[in-house]
Amino acid sequence: MVRIALAQVSAKEDVEENILKGLRLMEEARERGASLICFPELSFLPFFPRVRADRRFFSLAEPIQGPTVERFRRKAKELGIAAVVNIYERASPGEYYDTSVVMDTDGRLLGISRMMHIAELPDYNEKFYYWEGDTGFPVFDLGFAKVGIAICYDRHFPEHMRALTLGGAELILVPTATSTPVFREIWELEMRAAAVANQVFVAVANRVGREGEMEFFGRSFVVDPLGEVISRAEGEREELLVAELDLGAIERARQLLPFLRDRRPEVYGVLSDVRLAGGKL
Repeated sequence: MVRIALAQVSAKEDVEENILKGLRLMEEARERGASLICFPELSFLPFFPRVRADRRFFSLAEPIQGPTVERFRRKAKELGIAAVVNIYERASPGEYYDTSVVMDTDGRLLGISRMMHIAELPDYNEKFYYWEGDTGFPVFDLGFAKVGIAICYDRHFPEHMRALTLGGAELILVPTATSTPVFREIWELEMRAAAVANQVFVAVANRVGREGEMEFFGRSFVVDPLGEVISRAEGEREELLVAELDLGAIERARQLLPFLRDRRPEVYGVLSDVRLAGGKL
């Protein structure tokens, strides 16, 4: 069994206060027996993409080797817990990404996953702030589990979830900042379908709290490989959700429903044809 923790938290304007809360949650997660903690999207920053095209927010970005990641890396090593934190990454002058950073139980930086799909929706003015991710679909071996990441908007694309599965992911983490009413209606349904289609565990960590006109609704949850919700947060308040995963359930699910065996990738070329739009070439 693998025990994981999802940090369902709010973020204030005071970034240092947010970081200190995150470090305390790492301690609590370890005390509760978790081997891994995942934080939501823009883990320790206000959700600035709700504001359209404001260059001041570029100052919130920092490099992967910056002070925030270093503090969490040191804490991971101290506690012996793996962690996934999401930052606003400054890769080079003028180049910015929505990035999840993965560190193992020894505090080593295993790698990063950048958000691949960039939304432009009401309250999600992301194309101004983020470049499209270029890391592909990495899977990180933590020793006790192989983990892939679908950051927020990425989760809506079945191709993303399938690519992580084909890369060997046993658990797909979804750090998100979700408030839009339409997503509330399909919140669990969509990820239950993704879990059963790929026979993997899916764990969604959402933020909470009101920021401007946005109300992040929390409701973080974990789904097993047959699409059953095995753990969910109580509601729309801060919470550290802890869940136990039986990774043996993946093989049992794939024996029962051999979807991956029965794939026909040789006939799926249409899925990557960029000329296709509205059913016409």
